[in-house]
Formats: sequence, structure tokens, C-alpha cells
Amino acid sequence: MSAELSPLVLQNVTPPLRLSDYRLAAFDMDSTLISIECIDEIADVAGKKAEVAAITEAAMRGEITDFKDSLRRRLALLKGVPASALEEVLTQRLQFNPGAVELCAALKAAGLKLVLVSGGFTFFAQHVAERLGIDFMRSNALEIIDGQLTGGLHMQAWGDICDGEEKRRMMLACAQEIGATPAQCIAVGDGANDLIMMGAAGLSVAYHAKPKVRAQAMVAIQDGGLDRLLTLFN
Repeated sequence: MSAELSPLVLQNVTPPLRLSDYRLAAFDMDSTLISIECIDEIADVAGKKAEVAAITEAAMRGEITDFKDSLRRRLALLKGVPASALEEVLTQRLQFNPGAVELCAALKAAGLKLVLVSGGFTFFAQHVAERLGIDFMRSNALEIIDGQLTGGLHMQAWGDICDGEEKRRMMLACAQEIGATPAQCIAVGDGANDLIMMGAAGLSVAYHAKPKVRAQAMVAIQDGGLDRLLTLFN
């Protein structure tokens, strides 16, 4: 059963919901909490946006099913790009999506813990996490040598690439750490890489998402900001 509640599309969920039923919210970063795909903007600074963005778009639509492979292909195109491009993207291009600050503040005020799980990069994720008061974070660390991107990533204790499965694992691990169940988790994303995490959460939210993601989410925010989600709760 689905119902329209403009600007939300609902499937298998009937408002009003109780925010007190949830204890953790996990967010994708690029195109969800922020308005850009950071890797595409780095490529734009380097004059390679068309090549990189085409792979990004195909991966987000689910046409490229191996996220790790798609990311490695895009990173290889960025080999030799000066690290200064990261700072330019951060200071001149990165903006929060409408309602992101308000939604995160409201969730934190209600006692929820926040998790940032990104297939993007720690350079940007740290900024986003600090601004939004994120409690837990997982993202990819770009390898930089002699002031240039190498086209690779640093290996971290959990692995080198945060893909869809790692997003799900991180969300559930954080929930377990605070004594919450999967049913007490909210997962918010926009691309195919978020579907595994969204499928494991008690409430899945698609924000201005790709068709495949909208079709599977319990809540799809089609218009307006992220804080529209708050209208579901009493």
C-alpha cells in the first residue's frame, strides 16, 4: 500500500510515527546531506568531470553494480590531480542540502545518535560530521603523495572502500554499540549504494533519489528539504 502525502511518497508506513521509537539515524553524504558529488567536483577542477560523472551517475542508478570497481575507475582518472583541488571543492562548492542542519539538530534533540556512512571521502566527511554533530563516521581516505592524488585510497582497519555492504555493517554495528535494534534505525540515502543499508533499517528514506531507490524506500522526499521527514512524526 502506498499513499501520497505531498511532498512525501509513503510505502508500508502510516504516519504519525513516534520519534521515540528510533534511536539512530544513518546518512549517506554526497547528494544526501550535501548538494554535490565530491568526486565529480574534484574531477571538474581537474578538467575531467564528464568522464568521472558518467561513471558516478551509472553507479547511483544501479547500472554499475560493483561500487568498489566504479570508485576505483573514477579514482584512477584523478591520479596526479593536486590536493589543493580538495580545498577548493570544500570551500567553494560544498553546501548542505536544504533541511539537513535542521533535521540533524531535531534528531539529536530527540536523543538519536547520528551516523555518517559515505562512499565519498574523509576530507569532506570530517567537515560535514563536525558541522552536523555526527556521532559515528565511516568514509574513504584519499591517498596523497607529494601534494597529488595517487588515484588510490588508504587501507583502514575495516577496509579501504565504504560500499553498500559496509554502510549496512557500520549502521548495525553502531546500533549494537548503543543497544539499539535494526528496527530502531533510520537510514537516509539517494543512490543504489544506499539500498542495502536502507533495507536493514526500520525506516528507510530516499531523498531526491534515483528511481530505483525511490521505488524501494518507505519514505521518498520528492520535493523540499530533508527536514520534511519531521512531518511524519508526532
